[in-house]
Amino acid sequence: MTYLFETEEHAALRAQARRFAQEHIAPHAAQWDEAEEFPVELYRQIAATGLAGVGYPEEVGGSGGTLGHVLAVSEELVLAGTSVGAVVGLGSHGIAAPPIVRFGTAEQKQRFVAPVLRGEAICALAITEPGGGSPR
Repeated sequence: MTYLFETEEHAALRAQARRFAQEHIAPHAAQWDEAEEFPVELYRQIAATGLAGVGYPEEVGGSGGTLGHVLAVSEELVLAGTSVGAVVGLGSHGIAAPPIVRFGTAEQKQRFVAPVLRGEAICALAITEPGGGSPR
């Protein structure tokens, strides 16, 4: 799907994301979904392409870009990879890293965000509430 705001840069990102999804996600998607598994190695693989850093500033190890670039990559990963679960897993840093990027110190950004965008660490947001949580 293309949008009115899409540029050659968006198209190039889509092509890169499509290739990644066809090679690294689609062949295993059904198996991962059925087993309710997510391979940690996938973080390192997508980080190596630079796609994990799309939408994050270069000074924190990102690839730059706008929300439109992030959406183009995410959409193509889902369409070509056939697994929403795998794409959600790959985007788990999208809930924890942005507050650090926006409000953190330079040291915190380098300590917590940069390793995630390089595929060396995983970040997530942990919240608990009395009486809440997963039944598992």
